[in-house]
Amino acid sequence: MYRTDGYRVHTSDAMYEIVPFIMPKRWDASNSIKVDIDLEKIQEYVRKCRAKGIKMSHMSILIAAYLRLVSQNPLLNRFAMNKKIYARNHFCVSFVTLKPGNDTDTVTKVYLDLDDDIFTVNKKVEEAIEKVQVLEEDNNMDNFMHKLLAVPFLCRGVVGAVKLLDKYVAIPFSLVDISPFHTSLFVTNLASIRTDTVNHHLYEFGTTGVFISMGKPVKKTYIDDEGKAYEKKIMELGIMTDERIANGHYMGRCFRELDRYLKNPEVLETPPAEIKWDPDVKKPIKWRSK
Repeated sequence: MYRTDGYRVHTSDAMYEIVPFIMPKRWDASNSIKVDIDLEKIQEYVRKCRAKGIKMSHMSILIAAYLRLVSQNPLLNRFAMNKKIYARNHFCVSFVTLKPGNDTDTVTKVYLDLDDDIFTVNKKVEEAIEKVQVLEEDNNMDNFMHKLLAVPFLCRGVVGAVKLLDKYVAIPFSLVDISPFHTSLFVTNLASIRTDTVNHHLYEFGTTGVFISMGKPVKKTYIDDEGKAYEKKIMELGIMTDERIANGHYMGRCFRELDRYLKNPEVLETPPAEIKWDPDVKKPIKWRSK
């Protein structure tokens, strides 16, 4: 079945095919993990960038690392819909942005290419945040919701129709475009409001397969190989995944690889030497960047 946002995955692995029937809901197939990230390495890199006149954010580093991860591990960019698995035909990330002057927030969505380096990712992320915080503009999603809420009962009918179309047929890419829930990765930076990380749920609406929560910096005590205690400043990531898109071994290997990128962000300054495409897609996916 063709969708505007992905290609149907076909595989000879019978277990892989039957899992979505056993676990038809995202909340039923959700796995959570918390990962301690060495914050000192990230802050050191931020300082190096600042010395070069580049304003680099922690969230940009995380997104760039995850983008590089997907370029080498394409199953992370799959999603489950109506008991079927699809390979997404683009890469995008949704993240929460606080609006200036009040406690309200909005969700921003950014499209990236798999060969984007960390500086390109940072530029796109910062431009998206600036549009909300400096220009104080509502994004397309906010404008769409305001219109729905302006007419009584319209919101319930439209949302219900979109959910049915999304599940059984396909929705136009124009709706995928404004929906933050149709995304490769959803990120919330709780460190910006000095809050501990959470294991955030995966939305049943949309196609989000991975949700990462960034917690505030904390110091943790560890024991070295000689049995001596030492403290390290870390950022805890709360990661929620849809296990239908890839098995536990694949996910575990991927997040160990993510940790290596975050410990050495310099490797993200150049594009990947090779992009690995989804093995179940007959032709290379046309990645879309906006």
